[in-house]
Amino acid sequence: MPITVRPIQSADKARWLDLFSQYITFYQATVPADVIELTWQRLIGQSDGMIGFSAVDENGEILGLATAIFHRSTWSATTYCYLEDLFVDSEVRGGGIGRALIEAVSAEAGRRAASRTYWATAASNDTARHLYDRVAHLSPFVLYQR
Repeated sequence: MPITVRPIQSADKARWLDLFSQYITFYQATVPADVIELTWQRLIGQSDGMIGFSAVDENGEILGLATAIFHRSTWSATTYCYLEDLFVDSEVRGGGIGRALIEAVSAEAGRRAASRTYWATAASNDTARHLYDRVAHLSPFVLYQR
């Protein structure tokens, strides 16, 4: 199926909320409604370094989303691009949508001259890791958080 990846648009909000909620549920997490709304506003306004993408089929249905955050680094004169959110509707996984979203984020990182694009996933997320192993290399770093 032909997919177009484009910047997120105001009209995407209802479907974005649906997919983002599924994404949060997938990771068994909780994000307060006001934070979700703030994230949406940042994405639409492309503020605080955030940009969002929607993967859309030929009928205009949004099948996946990606959120990237551009930030400074102490190790580079340019920015880094953190691909924070990547989610594809479970009904259409395996059809290249995740790869297309990663490619769109990577292309934007290139346009912005970011010196690194990186992301994280759960060690148990075998489906995603199968794709990630084909499009990037596994970092030797271990992620800690508090």
